[in-house]
Amino acid sequence: MSLSAAEENSASEIHLPADIDWHMLDKSKFFFLGAALFSGVSAALYPVVVLKTRQQVLPAHISSLKLSLSIMNHEGVRGFYRGFGTSLTGTIPARALYMTALEVTKSSVGTATVRLGFSDTTATAIANAAAGLSSAMAAQLVWTPIDVVSQRLMVQDCNGSSIKSGKNMIPSSSSCRYANGIDAFRKILNVDGPRGLYRGFGISILTYAPSNAVWWASYSVAHRLVWSGVGCYARKKDENAVNGGGGCGYRPGSKEMVAVQGVCAAMASGVSAMITMPLDTIKTRLQVLDGEENGRARPLTVMQTVRNLVKEGGFAACYRGLGPRWVSMSMSATTMITTYEFLKRLSTKNRESLTP
Repeated sequence: MSLSAAEENSASEIHLPADIDWHMLDKSKFFFLGAALFSGVSAALYPVVVLKTRQQVLPAHISSLKLSLSIMNHEGVRGFYRGFGTSLTGTIPARALYMTALEVTKSSVGTATVRLGFSDTTATAIANAAAGLSSAMAAQLVWTPIDVVSQRLMVQDCNGSSIKSGKNMIPSSSSCRYANGIDAFRKILNVDGPRGLYRGFGISILTYAPSNAVWWASYSVAHRLVWSGVGCYARKKDENAVNGGGGCGYRPGSKEMVAVQGVCAAMASGVSAMITMPLDTIKTRLQVLDGEENGRARPLTVMQTVRNLVKEGGFAACYRGLGPRWVSMSMSATTMITTYEFLKRLSTKNRESLTP
């Protein structure tokens, strides 16, 4: 399943390190190092997630810069990390589920598709799409309750601090006040029961499962296309060196590997963000906002949420927060894929087998 050459008929091979399958990993090291590395990534990207979430629940569009300055002026740096403790707590089990499902599915589906006679390119794309789908569905069992709690903490008090204009008041966010993540978890459970913690679970699956499938499939295709371009460039250089005994192939260094991974991750994130942004906006509103019925707060339905969005700003309202989400996904995906590949190599039982 590894990419060993830019093109089969290319005179210049690209010698990449061997791919790492699930059975080659030291699982305890993989999960322990993964928890530490991805916690650091989450901390770095969390402010962008707060921006995206607030933009999605506001009834009128506010630019990312204006909203950032408002949060900084009224809440300080702490405002960008509302709910971070809760989110971080969920990162460890969610990432463990995600990475396990990803690697197991990728390995098993990849082997099955090759046996069925698919080409290496097609088999890789199918395996990555299936792995992205299954890993997202597994992780949502943990992520949905964490999202519900952390997102409510993100938007709490922003009517009274960061948003001053009447038209920018958040419409019917939860009336409960939460001291922290544990308090929010307890109050949501008391008021709405377990269903309250899994509010938006269905739409979360519909958002993240296709998003992950599209991302991993797009990443696989982009990865091959970029290395194909690099292979053509390397072949031209080799042709000039043939008379001098060159032409032995191109071996990219670690910097080139990271650069290509970053470019491919950003390309895949753009495709995925554009396709799934409306679903993400609906999901966020379902998890954060309430409606009113007979003077009592009630969870909104999907249709009510869609109608409110269209009433506020037409179909374009579904794309509020697209900029921060694209940036967040690109940065997250770039750091995730480079960290993920680095983590896999650190966790390999026999590193000697990775040399091409």
